[in-house]
Amino acid sequence: MADPRRALTFARASALALLAILLTPACASLEFKRVTPTSGTFRSTGTAFTFFSIDLPREAMQIARENAVDAGQANLVILHSRVTPDLGWWNWLLDIISVRYAELEGTWGHAEPGQGGG
Repeated sequence: MADPRRALTFARASALALLAILLTPACASLEFKRVTPTSGTFRSTGTAFTFFSIDLPREAMQIARENAVDAGQANLVILHSRVTPDLGWWNWLLDIISVRYAELEGTWGHAEPGQGGG
Protein backbone atom coordinates (compact mmCIF):
# COMPACT_ATOMS: atom_id res chain seq x y z
CA MET A 1 0.00 0.00 0.00
CA ALA A 2 1.24 3.49 -0.84
CA ASP A 3 2.41 5.75 1.93
CA PRO A 4 -0.08 8.66 2.33
CA ARG A 5 2.67 10.95 3.63
CA ARG A 6 4.63 10.46 0.43
CA ALA A 7 1.58 11.36 -1.70
CA LEU A 8 1.01 14.48 0.41
CA THR A 9 4.66 15.51 0.01
CA PHE A 10 4.41 15.06 -3.76
CA ALA A 11 1.21 17.15 -3.85
CA ARG A 12 2.88 19.93 -1.86
CA ALA A 13 5.96 19.87 -4.10
CA SER A 14 3.76 20.02 -7.21
CA ALA A 15 1.77 22.94 -5.80
CA LEU A 16 4.97 24.83 -4.94
CA ALA A 17 6.41 24.19 -8.41
CA LEU A 18 3.22 25.49 -10.04
CA LEU A 19 3.24 28.56 -7.79
CA ALA A 20 6.89 29.26 -8.68
CA ILE A 21 6.13 29.01 -12.41
CA LEU A 22 3.21 31.41 -12.08
CA LEU A 23 5.10 33.98 -10.00
CA THR A 24 8.50 33.87 -11.68
CA PRO A 25 7.70 35.28 -15.13
CA ALA A 26 6.69 38.73 -13.96
CA CYS A 27 10.24 40.08 -14.02
CA ALA A 28 11.17 43.50 -15.37
CA SER A 29 13.91 46.09 -14.99
CA LEU A 30 14.43 49.68 -16.02
CA GLU A 31 17.62 51.75 -16.15
CA PHE A 32 18.02 55.44 -17.00
CA LYS A 33 21.31 57.21 -17.74
CA ARG A 34 21.36 60.98 -17.88
CA VAL A 35 23.39 62.54 -20.74
CA THR A 36 22.32 66.17 -20.25
CA PRO A 37 20.20 67.75 -17.50
CA THR A 38 17.06 67.17 -19.62
CA SER A 39 17.80 63.99 -21.62
CA GLY A 40 19.51 60.63 -21.64
CA THR A 41 19.24 56.98 -22.55
CA PHE A 42 17.19 54.13 -21.15
CA ARG A 43 17.12 50.34 -21.14
CA SER A 44 13.99 48.39 -20.22
CA THR A 45 13.64 44.61 -19.99
CA GLY A 46 10.82 42.16 -19.45
CA THR A 47 10.56 38.40 -19.03
CA ALA A 48 7.52 36.20 -19.67
CA PHE A 49 6.71 32.51 -19.43
CA THR A 50 4.91 31.03 -22.46
CA PHE A 51 2.80 27.89 -22.19
CA PHE A 52 0.74 26.75 -25.21
CA SER A 53 0.81 30.25 -26.75
CA ILE A 54 -0.36 31.90 -23.52
CA ASP A 55 2.13 34.46 -22.22
CA LEU A 56 2.17 34.85 -18.45
CA PRO A 57 1.61 37.47 -17.21
CA ARG A 58 1.83 39.24 -20.62
CA GLU A 59 4.14 39.21 -23.65
CA ALA A 60 7.74 40.02 -22.71
CA MET A 61 7.86 42.98 -25.13
CA GLN A 62 4.64 44.40 -23.67
CA ILE A 63 6.08 44.16 -20.16
CA ALA A 64 9.24 46.01 -21.24
CA ARG A 65 7.24 48.75 -23.04
CA GLU A 66 4.82 49.27 -20.15
CA ASN A 67 7.74 49.42 -17.73
CA ALA A 68 9.42 52.19 -19.75
CA VAL A 69 6.22 54.20 -20.23
CA ASP A 70 5.21 53.93 -16.56
CA ALA A 71 8.41 55.76 -15.59
CA GLY A 72 6.84 58.97 -16.91
CA GLN A 73 9.84 60.30 -18.82
CA ALA A 74 9.05 62.73 -21.63
CA ASN A 75 9.74 62.00 -25.30
CA LEU A 76 10.67 58.30 -25.09
CA VAL A 77 12.11 57.10 -28.39
CA ILE A 78 12.84 53.39 -28.86
CA LEU A 79 15.97 52.91 -30.97
CA HIS A 80 16.50 49.17 -30.56
CA SER A 81 14.29 46.27 -29.49
CA ARG A 82 14.73 42.52 -29.45
CA VAL A 83 13.13 39.40 -28.04
CA THR A 84 15.21 36.32 -27.27
CA PRO A 85 15.21 33.50 -28.03
CA ASP A 86 14.30 34.16 -31.66
CA LEU A 87 14.27 31.10 -33.91
CA GLY A 88 12.75 32.81 -36.96
CA TRP A 89 10.31 30.50 -38.70
CA TRP A 90 10.73 27.97 -35.88
CA ASN A 91 9.31 30.36 -33.24
CA TRP A 92 6.16 28.24 -33.16
CA LEU A 93 8.18 25.73 -31.12
CA LEU A 94 8.66 28.39 -28.45
CA ASP A 95 4.88 28.79 -28.23
CA ILE A 96 4.65 25.30 -26.71
CA ILE A 97 6.71 26.16 -23.64
CA SER A 98 9.46 28.75 -23.17
CA VAL A 99 10.74 31.75 -21.28
CA ARG A 100 11.14 34.88 -23.41
CA TYR A 101 13.23 37.94 -22.65
CA ALA A 102 12.62 41.34 -24.26
CA GLU A 103 14.93 44.35 -24.23
CA LEU A 104 14.28 47.94 -25.32
CA GLU A 105 16.93 50.64 -25.65
CA GLY A 106 16.41 54.25 -26.58
CA THR A 107 16.49 57.90 -25.58
CA TRP A 108 14.31 60.14 -23.45
CA GLY A 109 13.91 63.87 -22.91
CA HIS A 110 14.88 66.89 -24.97
CA ALA A 111 18.52 67.65 -25.74
CA GLU A 112 19.69 71.18 -25.07
CA PRO A 113 20.92 73.13 -28.11
CA GLY A 114 24.50 72.24 -28.97
CA GLN A 115 24.60 69.09 -26.81
CA GLY A 116 24.19 65.42 -27.63
CA GLY A 117 21.55 63.20 -26.12
CA GLY A 118 17.97 62.14 -26.69
